[in-house]
Amino acid sequence: MNGVFHTCSHPSDDVHFRLSESQIFENIGIYIEFLFNFIQPRKVFFLSVDGVAPRSKMNQQRSRRYKTAKEAIEREEKAKRLGESLPTDPRFDSNCITPGTEFMQKLHDYMVIFIRQKIQNNQSWREVEVIYSGYDVPGEGEHKIMDFIRFNRTKNTFDKNVRHCLYGLDA
Repeated sequence: MNGVFHTCSHPSDDVHFRLSESQIFENIGIYIEFLFNFIQPRKVFFLSVDGVAPRSKMNQQRSRRYKTAKEAIEREEKAKRLGESLPTDPRFDSNCITPGTEFMQKLHDYMVIFIRQKIQNNQSWREVEVIYSGYDVPGEGEHKIMDFIRFNRTKNTFDKNVRHCLYGLDA
């Protein structure tokens, strides 16, 4: 899901681009609906968000986030030097797409409500098991999904012919 969150919140590095938080959440809902309709799951629709990462990965992420923030500031400064006028609204800081931030808590709350409403109002969503593993569950999203698949393979009722479709930037 983190790839979806990034795509829906800042689809480009354009220093002029701005979206409100509500627009970002709406975009995420539209994207999820698109994926559901495109994939047409028959058994399970598993939405998994990156949770707290292991310590070694945290160090790598910290370095990458620092670099991303620095590059964003440099792009804005360059635009100002070129005489471009920038929007007065603050730009979206993609570093907030990380466990423990206020943004992720709001997004988590939105996701819970969104999924509940889809199940209540859409027959296709009621016909499959919808699983949401939020940022509050430790581990990377892809790893949480693979753990789910591996666990189900240990069951006597597991169908060896079942197919899986994983979608994500790391998948």
